[in-house]
Amino acid sequence: MQMFSPILLVFGPTASGKTALATKLAERVSGEVINADSMQLYEGLPILTALPSLEERRGVPHHLFGQVKADDRWSVGTWVAEAVRLINEIRKRGNTPILVGGTGLYFEALTKGLANIPDISDEVLAEVSKIADQQGLSYLREQLQRVDTVAAERILGADRQRLIRAFSVFLETGKPITHFHKETVPVIRQDEWSGLVLRPQRDYLYERIEQRFEHMVQQGVVDEVRNFLEQWGDSVTALHKAIGLDPLAKYIAGELSVEQAISLAQRDSRRYAKRQITWSRGRTGKWPAFEHLVDALSFFEANTQVIFK
Repeated sequence: MQMFSPILLVFGPTASGKTALATKLAERVSGEVINADSMQLYEGLPILTALPSLEERRGVPHHLFGQVKADDRWSVGTWVAEAVRLINEIRKRGNTPILVGGTGLYFEALTKGLANIPDISDEVLAEVSKIADQQGLSYLREQLQRVDTVAAERILGADRQRLIRAFSVFLETGKPITHFHKETVPVIRQDEWSGLVLRPQRDYLYERIEQRFEHMVQQGVVDEVRNFLEQWGDSVTALHKAIGLDPLAKYIAGELSVEQAISLAQRDSRRYAKRQITWSRGRTGKWPAFEHLVDALSFFEANTQVIFK
């Protein structure tokens, strides 16, 4: 029987301490950490995206943190391909790949498969984007509900990009996006990985979120965003999803006070964390879940042979 499975997945909402957990786990199993957070891929906003510092990395190799050019937009498929390449390299070194992040779609692509969806034409994307702009996302969701109930229910909140994507797939192919999802094959086999979830109590997590953003301001996040906008403006759509960028940009433009910008950034972070928690409860039900980092570490040390089957 194999003592150690080669891959560990660590999911957690923003500000939960998941990267610190992954680093501490890596210290215990000769691990190397791979980023599974879509915003932490990019360079240019290390404070705003909470990239781990050299001190926080504690000498553990970290991969895909702040390594992608801001104007080089990565798809899920691009990330999966690079993650698999790194997993294989880390295995060859005899170390344990530990993937950590809060982008649920990345974990699903690895463990459940990446759908082979045909390319969507610019014309169809423009048509659906026009519907979203003129009729609103609620109307777009209603249209998606008529042709793909599963996708409409799976897409949480006002997720414009995913709503447009799902309805565009139907218009382009005549088939619901869930049709393609059903044909997926896991990228990594079920017996190759084990997962852990760090899921703090909501009040505790929200307090951490508020404190973290205040600390970001002290670290100079306003100047960081100002420099980023001066360099890139609106040309990089991927990083404009970074929580806090929009309200800070409005503060820099004189449209908000700094207090208003901080409050909005904290609110958006709380909302994002809530969506991540909801996702984890629905999609990682069999993964051991812990409120605190120390609890996860204690469980790991007591159940290493269970976690690494």
